[in-house]
Amino acid sequence: MQDKPTYPGYHADTHGITQLGRVVLDAWVFGLLPETEDCKGWDLQRMQGLMQRVEAEWDQYGNLPSRLPPELAERHRAMYERAMKRAQDKGWNAELDDDD
Repeated sequence: MQDKPTYPGYHADTHGITQLGRVVLDAWVFGLLPETEDCKGWDLQRMQGLMQRVEAEWDQYGNLPSRLPPELAERHRAMYERAMKRAQDKGWNAELDDDD
């Protein structure tokens, strides 16, 4: 019997700016997960559930960081700044998409 595919966790993700990596980042921004939980070993069904919760949060703000209240906007800015620096250190290039 084959094991279900699982997410390696944000910290083991290719560079963290993948679709699932961004879901984890956004879950941290919105306080849906503690920052100590990086979803390592979560199956895709569980990740889909988290994605739906994150999408529901974003829907309240029109899916735009500029519409976040000041505290969340600052948290989003700081987390994504760190995440992008980390991703670049791992070889991520913002000019390429995940398939390049």
